[in-house]
Amino acid sequence: MGKGVNLDRHTKNKELISALRMAMYDFSESTVRKVLDELCISETVFRLCYPLAEKPGVDNFYMDVFAPLLWALPDLERRDTIVMAGPTQEGADWVGCCGYYTGTFSKAWLDIPPTGHQIAMRFHEFYRFVDDRVTEVQALWDIPEVMMQAGAWPMAPSLGREWHVPGPATQDGIIQCPYDELSSSANCQLIIDMLTAMKRHPLEGGPEVMEMNKYWHPKMNWYGPSGIGTGRGIEGFRNWHQIPFLAAMPDRGQFVDQITNHFFGDGNYVGVTGWPNMIQTLSDGGWMGIAPSGKRITMRSLDFWRLENGLIRENWVLVDLLDVYDQIGVDVFARIREFNKVRRGFDPETGVALK
Repeated sequence: MGKGVNLDRHTKNKELISALRMAMYDFSESTVRKVLDELCISETVFRLCYPLAEKPGVDNFYMDVFAPLLWALPDLERRDTIVMAGPTQEGADWVGCCGYYTGTFSKAWLDIPPTGHQIAMRFHEFYRFVDDRVTEVQALWDIPEVMMQAGAWPMAPSLGREWHVPGPATQDGIIQCPYDELSSSANCQLIIDMLTAMKRHPLEGGPEVMEMNKYWHPKMNWYGPSGIGTGRGIEGFRNWHQIPFLAAMPDRGQFVDQITNHFFGDGNYVGVTGWPNMIQTLSDGGWMGIAPSGKRITMRSLDFWRLENGLIRENWVLVDLLDVYDQIGVDVFARIREFNKVRRGFDPETGVALK
């Protein structure tokens, strides 16, 4: 796409985001801050994963979030594998980006010990546009993935496969063609129908009430967050994620009036964002080694789906697991700092990284 071409607004929004993506590919503070200033308004709110929290305005966002990351990874680079855009049923315009940040982990970040090697950290980032400007950002970074690459993950091992999650098998995730309202809306509705069917289990019957074969490709991949991992095929998805998840929180899907979901499609891709978009009660054990607490928790999950011949072939999922641990009173970073007390470059009393 070139400048001066009369673009539909969703394609235009993706072009506007491309300036930020390119600035972060060859990352420099001056360029990234300039593009953020041009892209955002002064009141833009950045909603981020735990422990990065919510940041008002570009200056707070850059200095509190990207400046420390760039200090730890001086050759920081952004790589996108999915860039899609579209309207929600409520009429809001969003752009969704899926990919990973990478670079040489040279200095401690969030008290995670550096490796001296290249690392990768997945991101799912959603940008809400109003009149060509970003007014809200919702972003999840897979910080547990960094902990695992540093050999510092202090919690239970994943049931699913931990690996470097790939981009789309079809290599077409960065969508540049004009927005197709018909196919985008149809695929978005298929995802909503699938999720509606999923919520029938276990309240309305066994796994058969979810009709998973109706919606999911037999060779589907479910790319979960680090801490849960990837499941291959319906059986892998159920064994390594869904069964333990529902066993621990069987009231999933009962509090839909208290959450927010923003679904939008772009061709064969569908995204959903919400802050939070799940509420359930940890009433039983079996999920990520967490003991049943009886505590009702919220979850932030930002997802992408790719459809192939009317079936879901790939699903990228990030969940703010560190926020889940925080809600039940488990400080994952405090556990890392306990190990850090015997690591070089950390205070032996506190486990905090030395400057």
